[in-house]
Amino acid sequence: MKALTTVIPAMTDPVEELIKEIAASHGIAVSRDDPILVLQTLNSRLMQDSAKAQQIQLDHYKEELENLALRWGNDAKGKAERIVNASLAASKEAMGQILQEAAKATAASLRAEMDAALAGVAAPIRDARRIAMLNVVASFITLLAAAVALWVTLQ
Repeated sequence: MKALTTVIPAMTDPVEELIKEIAASHGIAVSRDDPILVLQTLNSRLMQDSAKAQQIQLDHYKEELENLALRWGNDAKGKAERIVNASLAASKEAMGQILQEAAKATAASLRAEMDAALAGVAAPIRDARRIAMLNVVASFITLLAAAVALWVTLQ
């Protein structure tokens, strides 16, 4: 058994190390049944219990932080989606207005072109109508002259 403790120095007893430290630091020899070591054991146990309780609290706090981060992420995602949807709706509305304005401008331009083309054709149509009216009048005069000549010849 002694061979094991000399071969593996890492497996030393913490109480033995404490006794050696007290002797080296303060020059006092303490035995294993000294009441001061009872306090050391109590202190060690309290520290272990405290470390466990702190670890539980840290785990709980970590869980709360993760839930909060998840909720914030979901909230941010929802807000981003609302912003994107509002932006898309505004873009659609703006595009619709632009298309409507462009259609109105195109219609106005087409109307102006048609009016200009019709104005160019209107004068020749008026002239043709005037010539047609003159032809009708001339035909009527010719018919009247023919009727008068027929009447004169028959009488």
